[in-house]
Amino acid sequence: MKKIFIFCLQILSFYTFAFEWPQEEKILSDSFYSYFGQLRGNTISSSLIFANPSEIKASEEGDITIIIEEHNDDSDFFPSTLGNAVIVEHKDNILTVYGNIDANYISDEIFENPKVTAGTTFGTSGNSGWQQGHSSLEFQVIDAKNKTFINPRSLMPRIGNELRLSITDVVLQNKNGKKYTLPLTYPIPTGLYKIYKKRQNIAIPYKTNLLLNGTVVDSISYDLLRQIEGKICVSGKSNYSKDILYPNEDLQLIGETAITHGKNTITIRLSDILGKEVIANYIVQTY
Repeated sequence: MKKIFIFCLQILSFYTFAFEWPQEEKILSDSFYSYFGQLRGNTISSSLIFANPSEIKASEEGDITIIIEEHNDDSDFFPSTLGNAVIVEHKDNILTVYGNIDANYISDEIFENPKVTAGTTFGTSGNSGWQQGHSSLEFQVIDAKNKTFINPRSLMPRIGNELRLSITDVVLQNKNGKKYTLPLTYPIPTGLYKIYKKRQNIAIPYKTNLLLNGTVVDSISYDLLRQIEGKICVSGKSNYSKDILYPNEDLQLIGETAITHGKNTITIRLSDILGKEVIANYIVQTY
């Protein structure tokens, strides 16, 4: 399997795989229907969903371990929302999952030979999965040994442009649930605050940094998702589950911090997978 160097603090050094694009044509990076880590229904999405229908291909060599047809697999790890799907095992217990395959266009060859190479055709994307009628590939990368979902974009070629990230409608929320909208023209109590911004419908930061008076106090990376006590979580200062990361459909967590007495500068820094940053600063007076 090909090797690459991954310059990302949150991806461990043993994730050195380089996957090809899992569909016929490479698409622009800003053409995804839904990003990994985005709010999806009542959970944090562990999938990367492509924008356009296409022929689906293996992203790397491996062995087909499961073929799901007509929702005949009821396991918790591979939910029926995938629709018709193919699951391939690669080296080091890494799995790739290709969901939402059209039942009428599943390749007969995959039933005859479980071994695949990069580019082996599985079929064509369709409407078999839970995508609200959207005919496109749902792609997952799973570390079966460590029971984590890996962001596929960490391991795929990075091409094209990104949807622009935005920092709007920023709010502070204290431990009692009281919210304060930034910027503020009046003092607020000291204490521990969660800081949220307006959630974008498709794009999601690859990494968020929260700074207080110039010091990083929380950092959330969307490199991978962990399943903790049955809930999918992202890692930051804490393991943030859906209810904290996305308390409703409008907000997304940037991080949390204790704000002390006096004048404080809160800095929000978002970065996409290509390294482009969006930064906003707010002055908060506390008593």
